[in-house]
Amino acid sequence: MKIGLMFANSGPFSQPDLFAHLVTTAEKVGIESIWTVEHVVIPQDYKTPYPYSSSGKIPGGEDVAIPDPLAPLAFAAAITKNLKLGTGILILPQRHPLYVAKEAATIDQLSKGRLLLGIGSGWLEEEFQALGLDFHKRGAMTDEAIKALRSLWSEGASNFHGKHFNFGPVKMFPKPFNKSGIPIIIGGHSPAAARRAGRLGDGFIPALGEIDKLKELFAMMKTEAQKAGRNPEQIELSCMGRAQADALKPLQDIGVSRVILAPPGFDKEAITRGLEKIGNEVIAKS
Repeated sequence: MKIGLMFANSGPFSQPDLFAHLVTTAEKVGIESIWTVEHVVIPQDYKTPYPYSSSGKIPGGEDVAIPDPLAPLAFAAAITKNLKLGTGILILPQRHPLYVAKEAATIDQLSKGRLLLGIGSGWLEEEFQALGLDFHKRGAMTDEAIKALRSLWSEGASNFHGKHFNFGPVKMFPKPFNKSGIPIIIGGHSPAAARRAGRLGDGFIPALGEIDKLKELFAMMKTEAQKAGRNPEQIELSCMGRAQADALKPLQDIGVSRVILAPPGFDKEAITRGLEKIGNEVIAKS
């Protein structure tokens, strides 16, 4: 089982010294990947419910620091050698795929193929309004953007002609480090996210860890993959979880190959102590 760390860029990890300590210590103890989160702005007094907590509000409040999700991964690439670098998630319909393709391929080259592009369609309607984007078109925009990215990362000139994005022929360099491109991992725990993962994803990462709900989502994903003529067994499954070895086996039994944990502390001493414990008690036994 691969173990990752979520929220690697938010809150106290927006500070370079603590972020550097988190990622280098994570690599040292055998953590497979780090994952950054994204919100370009938090609209004041937003009403849209945050879907990942019972409070309906983002952890840390409206003033929590959330740096860009890609820039810290370039920093992490320079101070690590093997750690995978994931966005968990980048809100894809808020960005033009021409820029995402360029930025992602650049980081992938700098890291020698370690980027994992986790994407989602977003949940915060007021954020879309601030950007001048139609919240209700985000699903269709996400699907088009995924296809556009793959076109831009392929060899030769790229063309894409859709309802929301229209370009080509254009040439975009650098290409990703590996000819297979950058893995696109679909985030979210809605039926729409599960179906998108089946149609278009290299991986699926619901932001939850409940076995029954995961089984339901994975079944939706597999059905959609089969409808699209894809092999669902080739879509890597990840989820959120707890830093306990006995919690991994049930997840492994339903096909999960990566469990992503919250950081174990918010200062250098707590991070070191917590990550070493995860390395000794979870990673070494999984």
